[in-house]
Amino acid sequence: MVKLVISSLRKDAGKTAMALGIANESKMKIGYMKPLGDRLLYRKKRLWDFDSAIFTNLFTIDELPEDMSIGFDHSKLRYMYDADSCQKRLLEMAESTGRGKELLLVETSQDLTRGISVHLDTFSICRAIEGRLLVVANGNNDEIVDDLVFMKQRLNLEGINLAGVIINKVTDLEEFNSVHMNYLQELDLNILGVMPFERELTFPTVKFIADILFARVLTGNESLGRIVKEIFVGAMSADAVLRMEKFTKTGKLIITGGDRSDMLLAAIDTDCVAVVLTNNVLPPPNIIAMAAEKNVPLLLTQGDTYETAKKIDQMVPLLSHTDTDKIEKIKSTFSENINGEALAKLLR
Repeated sequence: MVKLVISSLRKDAGKTAMALGIANESKMKIGYMKPLGDRLLYRKKRLWDFDSAIFTNLFTIDELPEDMSIGFDHSKLRYMYDADSCQKRLLEMAESTGRGKELLLVETSQDLTRGISVHLDTFSICRAIEGRLLVVANGNNDEIVDDLVFMKQRLNLEGINLAGVIINKVTDLEEFNSVHMNYLQELDLNILGVMPFERELTFPTVKFIADILFARVLTGNESLGRIVKEIFVGAMSADAVLRMEKFTKTGKLIITGGDRSDMLLAAIDTDCVAVVLTNNVLPPPNIIAMAAEKNVPLLLTQGDTYETAKKIDQMVPLLSHTDTDKIEKIKSTFSENINGEALAKLLR
């Protein structure tokens, strides 16, 4: 069994998407684990990592998502494990999740160093399970080059099997390849490919926003898969917002109070994808009935308008197993831009 540890040099590099592409391209029977969870999902009094749920649902994996992570909170992990017991737990998890599999994908937390104080950083995981390391690099062009040179020249890779690098989220592939690739190839890092930035992958679904806000869905359950492209805070009068060009765009989500009947009517009439109702205030029954008739999701949340807007603005759209269009886009883009021969060699 091949054990491939997928890590990154920066946060939100797209490790999960790359793992999905590798799993699809390899055609191998896979297992998955994320020792240090960092994208907490709470369902039915159970905790698991958001990314673990994707692989459980998309691939034939018998393990439960909550069994794919050792923990989430540093203070608890520090209390429960020392270096030796943590290494033992990693080996047990790798053996369990990898049993009967050809490829075990091990996704690290945010970057190379995350989890070092609890013995769950990238290098500790690689050494403990004797896995091959695949690094995902992202950022602007100069940041990517600097990060890879730093990794090659400054990091202590003793005992680490650095299998390769994937460069992700590049805005101009032609420019990057022509300006930087010859230099990067000289670093001998086995670059498997350069992936383009895909803007549509950055748009969240209404369901994802509902999950992030722990919102109560009042109407429009059938429309939770809609894509949110614009966020609009309804803090002014309905007459004023109707004159704004942004309010006429498709794919908009409105954040407003449940007592703002004028704003809610304007939002529903202009075909918004969803409305987030703040301060836990229910709108009048006639508006709820109208939203239900037009299948517009109304999401009731306890936070005020400012807190809710800030939380949505700071969120990172995560991939879900229900995001079929995004998943197909990732698979096709991965196949088009990754060196299949080099990947196959890495997985032998």
